[in-house]
Amino acid sequence: MTTPTPTLPSALHAPPHTAPGARPSRTRRARRARTWLTALGLVGGLVLVLLLLPRPSSTTPFSTETATPDGTRALAQVLRAQGVTVTETGSVDVAAESGVAGTTLVVAPGAYLEEEQVDLLVSTEADLVLLDPSRTLLDAATDGAVTRDYSAPASVRTTPGCEDPDAVAAGSVRSAGDLSSTGDGAVVCFVEDGAGAYAVVDGDRTVRVFADARAVTNEHVSTAGNAALALRAVGERPEVTWLVPALVPLEAEPGPGLLPPWLILVLLQGAVTVVVLGLWQGRHLGRVVTEPLPVVVRSSEATRGRARLYRRHGARGHAGAGLRAATARRLADRLGLPRSADPAAVVAAVSSASGRPTHEISALLYGPPPADDARLVELARHLDTLESEVHPL
Repeated sequence: MTTPTPTLPSALHAPPHTAPGARPSRTRRARRARTWLTALGLVGGLVLVLLLLPRPSSTTPFSTETATPDGTRALAQVLRAQGVTVTETGSVDVAAESGVAGTTLVVAPGAYLEEEQVDLLVSTEADLVLLDPSRTLLDAATDGAVTRDYSAPASVRTTPGCEDPDAVAAGSVRSAGDLSSTGDGAVVCFVEDGAGAYAVVDGDRTVRVFADARAVTNEHVSTAGNAALALRAVGERPEVTWLVPALVPLEAEPGPGLLPPWLILVLLQGAVTVVVLGLWQGRHLGRVVTEPLPVVVRSSEATRGRARLYRRHGARGHAGAGLRAATARRLADRLGLPRSADPAAVVAAVSSASGRPTHEISALLYGPPPADDARLVELARHLDTLESEVHPL
């Protein structure tokens, strides 16, 4: 006799009871914590991006900080590597104060210089290097010993043709020239058709003139002897003040900006606050739930169903057209023909690949619809045979 094994009460196997609201409360707390962590991560990432953003480089033409083809950064870097101090400014006042004896003041093309500004620059004791100067600046700096006609000649390669040591050391330069000498003490070099590209006037100080400022830019400074001439002309003194005149009047004092400087920080903080509030109060979607389809229909069953519909309605023409179109498309793909190929091209390619005459291929692929079910079955069999005879190219 077998004693039945006692069973434990079903209550002992039941899962422990969870107090109502306990799990949802923990879920809400976890969701809020995740939201705050996400917001803090976004804010931290935004701050990091702002800190790591590279400072935009200068785009001012002829500036020593501009790395584009029309800048002069390459020349300035070589000068600094040789121990020359190069300081750029856009203020005529600052340039005039820095232009003391024993230094070089380079005046690059920039904003229009008033007559008072020209007089202020010329009154300095520094050596002057003028890049494509205006007529007013050139006359004042050289006392009229050098003139130019502003004819905008073409850039050509020329030899010094003078005894200036800097020009002789350069050998040859490629530059445009429209300078000419009108008095004693002025030497014009690299002359082509009566006009020079470089001039030197010696006196209490030395004034050097480049007719074409592009000769010292990043794009052209390495051409011919341009670099040698520019380095010797600009780097004669240990300190160089590089003036690119800015669009600021001589007597103007920089006024306050239209927007206070703290406004950008306030706007940034406001944007961060809006993002955090949106993440906190916005609607949070749950996990994506996949719903299994109630019925999986096989492709073969769909094909049979369409065939029954064709048969029920006697649509042998539609069925035959579908068979022919599918066969023609597969054959065209197999032979490398584009989808836009016309029937004549398809027939010619299939005829060449299968060895059958073109009229037979045309009748199979583009012939009249079958008259009855037997003809439809025969058409399907012939199309299948044709497809088996055509192999990929």
